[in-house]
Amino acid sequence: MHGSELIVGPQHPALKEPASFRVHVDGEKILSLDLDISYNHRGIEKGMEQRTFEKNIYLVERICGICSHSHTTNFCKGIEEIMNLTIPRRAQYIRVIMAELERIHSHLLWLGVEGHGMGFDTLFMYTWRDRETVLDLMETISGGRISHAMNRLGGVRRDVDDATAKKVLQELKFLEGRADYYINLVKTEKTLAKRMKGVGILSKKMALELAAVGPTARGSGVKRDIRKDDPYAAYGEIPFKMITSDSCDVYGRNYVRVYELKESLDMVRYALENLPKGDLYAPIPDTVKAAEVVSRYEAPRGELFYYIRTNANNMIERAHVRTPTFANWLSVVEAMKGMHIADIPIIIAAIDPCMSCTSRTTIVDANDRKLGALSWEELEAYSIKWYKGRGIGWEK
Repeated sequence: MHGSELIVGPQHPALKEPASFRVHVDGEKILSLDLDISYNHRGIEKGMEQRTFEKNIYLVERICGICSHSHTTNFCKGIEEIMNLTIPRRAQYIRVIMAELERIHSHLLWLGVEGHGMGFDTLFMYTWRDRETVLDLMETISGGRISHAMNRLGGVRRDVDDATAKKVLQELKFLEGRADYYINLVKTEKTLAKRMKGVGILSKKMALELAAVGPTARGSGVKRDIRKDDPYAAYGEIPFKMITSDSCDVYGRNYVRVYELKESLDMVRYALENLPKGDLYAPIPDTVKAAEVVSRYEAPRGELFYYIRTNANNMIERAHVRTPTFANWLSVVEAMKGMHIADIPIIIAAIDPCMSCTSRTTIVDANDRKLGALSWEELEAYSIKWYKGRGIGWEK
C-alpha cells in the first residue's frame, strides 16, 4: 500500500480511554484504518458467573457509567423473562422515565465531546452545564447521579411521588428550551455544517452490512430502534417518533441525537403525566429453572444485547454482553476511508465510543491455536502476574 502510517493512541488527547488506530495515509488523505480495541478488559462476563442474580444487577451497572440504567434494565428483563414475571405497569413507566433521562444525559455529553473535537469548546461548556440539570433529576428520583441502582428483579426499588414528578416536569421546561437551542444551532451554524457535512461517510448499504446500531445507523437512514422494533417496558404505550437522517455522515449522526433530545423529553413528560397507579415490583420466585434468554434494549448509543444462561442453582452459568460501541467499531473503519487526518477525532467521537463497554479479550494457545477462557481466579492471578512483570506491585 502506498503512503505512510499514522499511529493514533492508545493514549491521545482526543481519547479519554485507550484504543489504538493505525491509520494508513497518503499525505493528509486517509486510505484505510487498522483498529486495536484490546486495551481494556475487566472480566465482567466471567465475574457474573460467580454472583447471584441480585449481586449481578450491581455488577452490570458498572459496565458503563453513562448507560448504567440501560445495563440493569436489560439484565433484569432477561432474568424476569426466565422467571415468567409480569412487571407492574407503574414500574415499567418508571423504568422508561429513567431510561429517557439517561438518553438525554448521554446525548448532551456526546454533543459536548463532539464540539470539543471540532474546537467548539463553548458548545462543550453549554451542553455539560445543561447535563447537570439532568443528573440532578436522576439523583432526585433514584438517589444517584451516575449509578442509580433503580432496578430490582420484578420492578423498581423507588417510587416517583407527586412532589418528585412536579419537580421533574418543571425542569423539563428548561431542558426543552435548551433542546430547541441545540436543534437550531445544528440547523443554522455554518461552521458546524462545514465541519460535519460530508465527513465520515457511511452509506445506508454499508450501515446495514456492518450491522451498525443506534444513532450511527439511524444517521445513515436505517430505521432500527429496539424501542419500536421489539418494545419493552412501557414503550409499547408511550408515543414517540423514530428519528432518522439520510445525510449518512457525522452531520446525520448529530441530527439524530439533537432531535432525539426532544423525543426523550416528550416521553418523560408523557410518562409522568400518565403514570399508572399500582405496585413497584412483583414478587419473585425462590427458585429459577435452568434456561437461556436473549434480552435487547435501545441504549443511548444503540442496541444493547444480553445473552444469559442460568442453572438450577439461581446462578448465571454463562453471560455475554454486546454493547453498541462494540457493534459500531467497524463503521468507524469504513467512515475513515477517503477522509482527512483532521477528521479522525470527530469521526471516532461520532459513534460516542466507550472503551470500557467494548471490553474484550480472548486467550489463544499459540501451539494449537485453540481458543479458551480463564476462570475468575485464573484471570485475577494472570492480571497480577502481568503487572508485576512490568514492575507494578499489587497487594491483595
